[in-house]
Amino acid sequence: MKFLIVVLAFVAIAAAVPVGEKEPTKILRSEFDQKPEGPYVFSYETEDGSSRSETGELKETLDEDNKPHNVVVVRGAFSYVNSDGKIETINYWADETGFHAEGDSVPKTPVARI
Repeated sequence: MKFLIVVLAFVAIAAAVPVGEKEPTKILRSEFDQKPEGPYVFSYETEDGSSRSETGELKETLDEDNKPHNVVVVRGAFSYVNSDGKIETINYWADETGFHAEGDSVPKTPVARI
């Protein structure tokens, strides 16, 4: 039992040793604004070409019992440089129907043939 504990301790130490030090990516621009009523806007851009922007706003919808309640509707996009050096952009939105994403790298759902 002691042998197992010693081995696990060495594994934990080996896992904690940094493999290679890398400088953190610098943020070139960052914005965040949230209103007390719920809407918000945020965005950022980094030196490696990554960026993201998003807005959120409240929308009143009806639940299963036809009672009104608020949901946050989110719309946004993010971009990054892929392994081929090309910029990939994903546009997305989320509302009471769920999360939806579009972009060249997002798999397309095939249309069912009847």
